[in-house]
Amino acid sequence: MADKTFRVDVVSPDQMLYSGDATFLRAQTTDGEVGILASHAPLFSELAPGGCVVVTMADGTKLAVAAQGGFLNVTGTDVKVLAESAQLADEIDLAAERAALEAAEEGTAAYLQARSRIRAVEAVS
Repeated sequence: MADKTFRVDVVSPDQMLYSGDATFLRAQTTDGEVGILASHAPLFSELAPGGCVVVTMADGTKLAVAAQGGFLNVTGTDVKVLAESAQLADEIDLAAERAALEAAEEGTAAYLQARSRIRAVEAVS
């Protein structure tokens, strides 16, 4: 099983959101949604506005992060998610974010942030 895992670090400027082993990582990038498994080819991509990152940890549990801006860096042995700002799904008030999404104009920063947070919560619901 150990050869099927890889190291993942999810960070924002103000905090380390996750650091540990994973079996799978899914992220929305500006090039489309990508899935990462152990030994994935090197990749560097920009995270999509309004997207999220979902990490399947080595024990099978999922961790979702609403990430606004930043980059995904994949090497042969590890993955780094470098977000401009990020929030864990379990810290998000889904009702408040749905209200914010409806109140915001499509394409604005507020709209994209709410959409990102809703996606993160729904990814682990």
